[in-house]
Amino acid sequence: MFQPELGRYHLYVSYACPWATRTLIYRQLKDLNDHISVSVVHPDMLDDGWVFDSSFPGATEDHLFGKKFLREIYQKADPSITTSVTVPILWDKKTETIVNNESSQIIRILNTAFNDLTGNHIDFYPHEKRTEIDRLNDMIYNNVNNGVYKSGFALTQSAYDDAVTKLFETLDYLDEELSHSKFLVGDDITEADLRLIPTLLRFDAVYVTHFKCNIRRIVDYKNLHRYMQDMLEVPAIKDTCNIDHIKRHYYYSHEQINPYRIIPKGPSNI
Repeated sequence: MFQPELGRYHLYVSYACPWATRTLIYRQLKDLNDHISVSVVHPDMLDDGWVFDSSFPGATEDHLFGKKFLREIYQKADPSITTSVTVPILWDKKTETIVNNESSQIIRILNTAFNDLTGNHIDFYPHEKRTEIDRLNDMIYNNVNNGVYKSGFALTQSAYDDAVTKLFETLDYLDEELSHSKFLVGDDITEADLRLIPTLLRFDAVYVTHFKCNIRRIVDYKNLHRYMQDMLEVPAIKDTCNIDHIKRHYYYSHEQINPYRIIPKGPSNI
């Protein structure tokens, strides 16, 4: 149903969202910037959820339909839909429906589906490394990507303690592993790296204070910090890291955590 065609597909994303950022990174790494168009929601996610409002630098209108709310994109795909309204969305312009809204699946699509059209055959999920990538993905998703949210939104001390302990045990483990290799699975960037890096880039600026993940900062880790800086040398990662959207979203949207919506000035660098 969804054939690989240049210009047919559209991404709805937030620069603030680490899950959506993965898809933007892949879009650039796979030479799809000119072939998959993008609309960027405003970083504030309040009572109406994600909205299109280009008044914030870097945010855009809904380029396809001129909608105000992201929920209207879901409703256009299925007027009777009842679901969480999340980014990213990979949208098919031809059939006017959602192809996929799960970031881990979208990046797999972008990794291979358009190779013959673009001539870009770089593979971030190579067959010979898949077992190790899958192992790391599972650990990083549960303890790091999702672990910061488990810590930040914990409603009991025990829930927080459990989540933050697993988070830093995993960061300690990754720091040790990165003493032996440039990237997580050897000397080449793989999917495991591209799923981890959006969380690391938000860590010191947001998660340390906002989500109480303050046992250590990434800058305090010799190897993880070196790794993060190496990853930031990749244009697709640097270009899609918008710290203004990131800080505005977290500190302004989560009233239950930051009721006065005060956005900190620092850190000066990540």
